[in-house]
Amino acid sequence: MNPADGLPKNIVLIGLMGCGKSTIGRKLQGMLGYPLVDTDQLIEEKARMTITEIFARRGEQAFREMESAVLNELSAPGTPRRIIATGGGIVGRKHNRRLLSKLGYVVWLQAPADVILQRTARNRDRPLLQTENPLEKISALLAERSPLYHDIADLELDTAGLETEEIACGILESARYHFAAKP
Repeated sequence: MNPADGLPKNIVLIGLMGCGKSTIGRKLQGMLGYPLVDTDQLIEEKARMTITEIFARRGEQAFREMESAVLNELSAPGTPRRIIATGGGIVGRKHNRRLLSKLGYVVWLQAPADVILQRTARNRDRPLLQTENPLEKISALLAERSPLYHDIADLELDTAGLETEEIACGILESARYHFAAKP
């Protein structure tokens, strides 16, 4: 049996930075053979600079515009099945949330604020965490974005304490069940 049988066109991973979107995306890519598309990487390639540089030179608003443009491209008809790992703030725009919902099976990967801080502490490429109190910033982002993630998620999954394999298998089984149950 083809592992892609019964799955939506795409599996879309959403959630705050440090929740495992890229790691789980790579695992799903290996299991399904779908290409992995990371929206942040696409933005960096198109802008020919890092996200940190985009924030510093052009500002967060310009980055959010680039994010929406990349999402529009990914939503074009006739594109192949993919695993799409999104940036944590992509849900901030209503238009983006609509597109994400239409792209396929949306999985909200979650983790508690202290786990996110632990996972991101050594990474200097997180412009939103370049603050005196990153835990406070993470908590504020979770409070702000959680309702937005919840609104579009087909599956909500806490990644803290789970192995990558467990998470990926859970996503695949849930996606199969979700779409098999649709009329």
